[in-house]
Amino acid sequence: VSVSAKAVFSKYNVQPASPMDFGAMIKGTKKSQVLILENKGMLAFRFSICQAPSLEGKRPEHGLLLARGVQVMAARHQLLLALFLQAQLTLGMFTVSPCSGSVAPWGQQKITVDCNAGPEGKCEEQLSIDVSGR
Repeated sequence: VSVSAKAVFSKYNVQPASPMDFGAMIKGTKKSQVLILENKGMLAFRFSICQAPSLEGKRPEHGLLLARGVQVMAARHQLLLALFLQAQLTLGMFTVSPCSGSVAPWGQQKITVDCNAGPEGKCEEQLSIDVSGR
């Protein structure tokens, strides 16, 4: 009897790798940008986007800085079931959708970040993308 296995782990990439800048906006207007979450591995994985803990103005060693105050970074903690039930996440002037889902091997998921310009001033939110099944 021949038995074999191959140990692998999920590999993923978030694009754009450079800052995503919504720039100056007129109150009451909306701009959209797209993030691409790519599965570069042989296993499907689930993802969830949620509010990240405050980083106190520090940029993480690994992550993606979205100008206008949005921070996306890979995180390694347990996902909450409630996050899988949400179609979108709204924090301040930003709405992210979808905020959860799965990505097949070699597939990709487009994630839309909308900025709805509210009151005058700067809006900053911290977001994290949690990837499970790695």
